[in-house]
Amino acid sequence: MGVTVSCPRCAAQVRKPDLMHSSWRCDDCGDVPPFHVAEHISAEIVGTVLRESATSAERIPLWCPWPLPAGWMVTGVGWSGDDRSGVRATALACSGPEPLGGGPADLVLIAEQPGVGLGTRFAGIPGIDPGHLLSEALADRGSHAGPHAKIKAAGHPTPLWCVKSPEDRSAYVSEAKGMWLYAVAWPASAGYLLAEHVVLHDLSEGVPPELVFGAPSPYLHGRA
Repeated sequence: MGVTVSCPRCAAQVRKPDLMHSSWRCDDCGDVPPFHVAEHISAEIVGTVLRESATSAERIPLWCPWPLPAGWMVTGVGWSGDDRSGVRATALACSGPEPLGGGPADLVLIAEQPGVGLGTRFAGIPGIDPGHLLSEALADRGSHAGPHAKIKAAGHPTPLWCVKSPEDRSAYVSEAKGMWLYAVAWPASAGYLLAEHVVLHDLSEGVPPELVFGAPSPYLHGRA
């Protein structure tokens, strides 16, 4: 399985551990859990990522909309971590028709432990964790207003909060299974997909045999 490796926080190249450093490192961000992206996508590659994640002390969910919205396909998978720290974040990309009829759309779902910075990279927001922006979103929404979107994750109702992000995308943040959950959509209007009763299934609990795969997502492969 071919993979590309980059910094989870800034997408720059990373240096492998050596005699002087026990961790992967980025020249700008310091020690990081490297982000690996499989060059292709298939059921076998998803299985490989799940086996990699299973070796970690704490299993990281691999979120996937299931059932997939009409016309949508899984278009990429990645993970952040190394042999020393284990997997600390996962990412899954889906592509399909934009819900408002404006052309193609992409969605990247990320589960991560605190301090990784992968979700903020894709969301295009500052910092490593989204706590401060989530607080702003809650304050702007008001104490009596509900979340911006509601989904189900692993069978549990899960609120999503829209955070400030670049104009080319919409970014939602929540928490599921005790970890950060990000849903980032391109273009920004594709975020309306999350208002359509989306259900997220953790593929570590079983990969549906009907899962459909498509061409690799450009956003998971460096465009974001």
